[in-house]
Amino acid sequence: MIEEDLLYRFVFEEAGIRGEWVKLGPSLQASCRHQQGPGHVQQLLGQALAAVVMLTATVKFKGSMILQAQGQGDIRAVVAQSTHDKKIRGLLRSNETVPAGTLQDMFGQGGRLVITIESDNADPYQGITALQGYNLAAALETYFTQSEQLNTRLWLFASEHQAAGLLIQELPEQTGYQTDWEHIEMLANTVTDQELIKLNCEQLLHRLFHEEKIRLFEPEPIQFKCTCSRQKIEDTLRALGKSELYEILKTQSTIEVDCEFCREHYSYDAIDIKNLMSDGISPPSDTRH
Repeated sequence: MIEEDLLYRFVFEEAGIRGEWVKLGPSLQASCRHQQGPGHVQQLLGQALAAVVMLTATVKFKGSMILQAQGQGDIRAVVAQSTHDKKIRGLLRSNETVPAGTLQDMFGQGGRLVITIESDNADPYQGITALQGYNLAAALETYFTQSEQLNTRLWLFASEHQAAGLLIQELPEQTGYQTDWEHIEMLANTVTDQELIKLNCEQLLHRLFHEEKIRLFEPEPIQFKCTCSRQKIEDTLRALGKSELYEILKTQSTIEVDCEFCREHYSYDAIDIKNLMSDGISPPSDTRH
């Protein structure tokens, strides 16, 4: 049976190293359905989505994690978001033509990799590093080296319909066990893109680490789910203020808002805005379609 839209966590019981395996299928297709860009840029979004799912499993939190690669080149932004319970969505902004190359080639000089954790029960956290390296996995490894100071390796691959990833990381309390790390890293480094995308988790772990003692945890399901809502849109409109909203309505009959992640459409006319700004409770008229 083909395993898709699942995250597995595992630990090397005798090496002080943890790992994660992820494969996206329908959740990836749903996330990319409304995003426009060349094929290799779409695949970069797929890699980012696989990566952010694995990153959520390295942190204990309740909320969402956002991975954003941004720059001023042919690609301006690749955004991947996952909640703690593995609900994902993605966003892509790029030119119609993006020559393949390194991250600097596609995002331009001065690109940044930003990791944001929006927790329900703690202050937001944000880590930023330069967007450098040949691929997203290399950039994320640099991020972990600088921010977490833990040995971390990632392998990411995406095709048109699937994305997959493998992560290994030394446990915080096990730093200094360099020989164990080098051994596991050497084994993991033999993985190929085709093995990542075609093999199920147990098959891949057996292929790479059949002589190691591994404890594999129960899989966690992944699905596409956009978190946009009418309430969030209205909060944003209120923040703009009454004068700016009415200024917009002088030149157009309605205020139109489209979610960039799922293309859900929200529409507000003058009556809706009046109700919205008067008490913040009255529902808008039936102008959503």
